[in-house]
Amino acid sequence: MVRQRPRAQVIDDQRRQNTQRDRSACQPDQPSKQKCHDASFHRPIAVALDLTRPSALAKSTASRQNRRRQEKEESESMAKVAFLGLGVMGYPMAGHLQKAGHEVTVYNRTAAKAEKWAAEYGGAHAATPAEAAKGAEFVMACVGNDDDLRGVCLGEDGAFAGMDAGSVFVDHTTVSAKVTAELYGVAKEAGISFVDAPISGGQAGAENGALSVMCGGDQPAYDRAEPVIDAYAKLCRRIGDSGAGQMTKMCNQIAIAGLVQGLSEALHFAEKAGLDGRAVVEVISQGAAGSWQMANRYETMLDDHFVHGFAVDWMRKDLNICLSTADENGASLPVTALVDQFYKDVQKMGGGRWDTSSLIQRLRAAG
Repeated sequence: MVRQRPRAQVIDDQRRQNTQRDRSACQPDQPSKQKCHDASFHRPIAVALDLTRPSALAKSTASRQNRRRQEKEESESMAKVAFLGLGVMGYPMAGHLQKAGHEVTVYNRTAAKAEKWAAEYGGAHAATPAEAAKGAEFVMACVGNDDDLRGVCLGEDGAFAGMDAGSVFVDHTTVSAKVTAELYGVAKEAGISFVDAPISGGQAGAENGALSVMCGGDQPAYDRAEPVIDAYAKLCRRIGDSGAGQMTKMCNQIAIAGLVQGLSEALHFAEKAGLDGRAVVEVISQGAAGSWQMANRYETMLDDHFVHGFAVDWMRKDLNICLSTADENGASLPVTALVDQFYKDVQKMGGGRWDTSSLIQRLRAAG
């Protein structure tokens, strides 16, 4: 005879079986958005988390946190910037700042050029330097000469009038150490930092964001400005205190003057000797005679093509700064003085707007 189990025990067994079946349907390795319930008491017993993979969850959380941190850092590194002067150098430099994510407002003496830049890059333009500089953390300038720089800095419409205390002015113009010292002092009285940061690399360097930037000024101001300058620089370095950047740029121009004259004479000699100038350069450029000027200018010099942006008129301005400073500090620059006069001859030939490699034309004209 078969003994029957008590009814209460049968009910308890059924409940256990139902509970086990419901839990099996909600195993952790089968994620679901649906909550599971005890069949008897209708209480939540599991949530849809992949509890068997805690390391994957931790990695996912860390990845999101890193992404948010990176986005925050990138947002904080972007600055409100004003750029004054949209010549062959300034126009693409300001463009690199805008493309890097900075909020850029430009000013140019010819307003139509500022409007064209804003239409091309999507930034803003202003009617005066002061208006452009209003609220800017950094104000960059790349204008023509000492007087041009004073003009965009000083007066009611000058940048200093629109800048807040604690902001930084970065001057990329090649100017005299005298005007740099003057403006550094005026800026300091207004609570504005001033970094002299002349550039080298020519129009191509500006367009490609590959300029060499030599800086002078207070270390904290330089440290703040360097990440912004990086938008158009392949190398940026602080050489020393205020004025050191301009002095370094003078060294650059002194070296270029002698190099271009030497290259002009070598190519002129090859022509007179009946040699293939390109073949000559192919060989000598791989030896001790090789230089940036040779690599980048020999072909256009051979082809009488002198439209590379940095004009003879501007080179003479820079060399005059070098020679004047040499008179003050006692440096002897006989070759620089001679090449300056050679550039004067090129000006008389109508080549003031030719680029600096046009020295060879003077030799050709002389026979």
